[in-house]
Amino acid sequence: MVQATAVNPARHQPASLPYDKERRAIPRTTLRTASLLALALGLFAAVALSLWVGSSTSTPAELGHALFAPDGSASDIAIREIRWPRTVTALAAGAALGMAGTLIQGHTRNPIAEPGLLGINQGAALAIVAVAVFTGPLAPWTQAVLALGGALLAALVVFGIGRVDGRGSSPITLVLVGAAVTALCAAVVSAIVLLSEAALETLRFWQVGSVVQGYDSFLALWPLLVLGSVLALANARGLNALTLGEDSARSLGVTAARARTLGLAAIVALSGLAVTLAGPIAFLGLLVPHVARRIFGADYRWVIPGSAACGALLLCLADVIGRVLARPGELPVGVVVALIGAPFFIYVARRRKAVSV
Repeated sequence: MVQATAVNPARHQPASLPYDKERRAIPRTTLRTASLLALALGLFAAVALSLWVGSSTSTPAELGHALFAPDGSASDIAIREIRWPRTVTALAAGAALGMAGTLIQGHTRNPIAEPGLLGINQGAALAIVAVAVFTGPLAPWTQAVLALGGALLAALVVFGIGRVDGRGSSPITLVLVGAAVTALCAAVVSAIVLLSEAALETLRFWQVGSVVQGYDSFLALWPLLVLGSVLALANARGLNALTLGEDSARSLGVTAARARTLGLAAIVALSGLAVTLAGPIAFLGLLVPHVARRIFGADYRWVIPGSAACGALLLCLADVIGRVLARPGELPVGVVVALIGAPFFIYVARRRKAVSV
């Protein structure tokens, strides 16, 4: 005798729920686009705040007058000739450092890697300071060439020593070698200062980090920012493939050596530009990639432009904070970023799975 089995409709209902939930969910691309738009609005607000706030706060009427109908008044000069140049410098240097930090963390698979920790910033600064001692003030393109050369040499030393055993660069090895190169460059700069008092002012700017003096360099070097950004975006596909492993990347038509060479070129161009504009600002390249990955996920086609926006926003706001905290003087932007980035570095370094990116 065959017994009839009662069918419980409720048991079959959950099978359709995932499809319904997926159909109702907001597409990932839409969320990422909305996030980029939100960052763009944040950048607009940060620029307005940077133009508004200085050693003294301008009124909205003074801000509008300086932007649309300047007549050479004191407020017009403060906004157009002091605050606007440093705002543009902060945006450019922050975007460059954000993208450079993302590329370094992606290629090294190291969440605590960034241009400052791997000696790249200090290598660029050493090249500029060493030559400026003997030649005096340098032209923007001369500074850029020296910064690129110093950054490239430091990067080759760090990655070369890290791979000397032929087994690849481990995250810990890269950080240790980068710390050693950074200390060596700082020691050489200190020795130069002891031999030449004329280097003291140059050292103060390049060792702390500031966006006060970089606008003229930006006007001459903005093509370098465009070039570095294009190289970084072109490297996104290779980075996405390399996250799957070199064998999988090869099966997708991506050559690891070619992708890393492209990434290194972008890192050197962006880091060299940032050092030329604002000096060796540490921790920004560490903090920004984590924020961008939290917002945009793991796809570097979105993370790289997101890092540019986040870096520009963070450095611009850090500059405003430095003006407010030490009125009527100001804190250099490098100090403000360090106050924010150092605790974050400790947090990331102490995480159980800090070596996975």
